[in-house]
Amino acid sequence: MKVEKISAGTITRLVLLLLALVNSALTAVGKSPIPIDEEGVQQFITLAFLAITSLWAYWKNNDISKKARTKTEE
Repeated sequence: MKVEKISAGTITRLVLLLLALVNSALTAVGKSPIPIDEEGVQQFITLAFLAITSLWAYWKNNDISKKARTKTEE
């Protein structure tokens, strides 16, 4: 029987979940895990949005030319 490898998406979700749990625990005990101001939050959100959309656009098969769209349909 062949066992599938753990996907990168699964590992990413697990790491993000662990970070969220640690962040929540630190917040619950009154620690500030990420000491940033409002401007820092805005910059982070903007950078995260840019990074996610850039990676998504790069990852997707964006067939722009007619020849590329024809090849995809085959």
